[in-house]
Amino acid sequence: MKAKEYYETIKVVEETFCFEAALDHFNERIRVDYYLGNVPDLVKKTEMLAQEYQYTKLIIKARQEHLYSFLHAGYTIEAVVNGYFQGSDAFFVTRYNSQDRRNSLYWSKGDEIVAAVFKTDTVKEKMIPEGYIIRKAAKADAGKLAGLYGQVFQIYPTPLNEAAYVEKTMEEGTVYWVYEKDGIIVSAASAEIDFSQRNAELTNCATLEDHRKHGLMKELLKQLEKDLRSQSVYCAYTIARSLSYGMNAAFWQLGYTYTGRLTNNCYIFNKLEDMNVWVKDLSKGAS
Repeated sequence: MKAKEYYETIKVVEETFCFEAALDHFNERIRVDYYLGNVPDLVKKTEMLAQEYQYTKLIIKARQEHLYSFLHAGYTIEAVVNGYFQGSDAFFVTRYNSQDRRNSLYWSKGDEIVAAVFKTDTVKEKMIPEGYIIRKAAKADAGKLAGLYGQVFQIYPTPLNEAAYVEKTMEEGTVYWVYEKDGIIVSAASAEIDFSQRNAELTNCATLEDHRKHGLMKELLKQLEKDLRSQSVYCAYTIARSLSYGMNAAFWQLGYTYTGRLTNNCYIFNKLEDMNVWVKDLSKGAS
């Protein structure tokens, strides 16, 4: 599946409102990332697009002052990202056009994992074994990164198994850090930076199975945080699989705060998965 079949970004400008959104064909959802103007008119347009494309989920990143308007329109708050809009909070409000999409089959399991994560203490730093080299990725690494993601994720919300797509994300400002061993990239993570709103999503975290438990991912995330601070981006957040104890624990141990869960948010592996939101204010210093 090519990138354009996964999703496309759109800008809608009408007399009473404007917004920027992603038409996420692969995950059957529309996501409004930024908007201005009349909220009821915006809601009508968003729902019209959802019906046109037969999407089952609608997500809008809402400003706090507009929450009542979205609740009145039938939206529900699922998560918050503190500092998302140039220091102001963003609330992820959602609506569903399908009862199956609305109901999670794994919610209780997700609760159990979060509860277990909260009971863990910050662990001692692990010594990275010899032979692992950490570095910032370049465009020349696009093929190796695509190979890594293709091995780790058989199904993923974006076509990261395609070198051309990985290179495109780099051109658009996404920063990747990797661990390499014997010339092979064995672990990677990225930061998708929104310079207009001064926030970044830490995402695309993947480690080959034989190289897990060395603490590679936590070190990559720390390097990404340093990169963001150097560019005066202080709002960092991630959307992690609710069923992944390891990833949720990694962000908890790095000082991120759990702020909600997105129901049946995207396809990973062989099913729609709930995603936990974790947020960190990088202006408070290093991990």
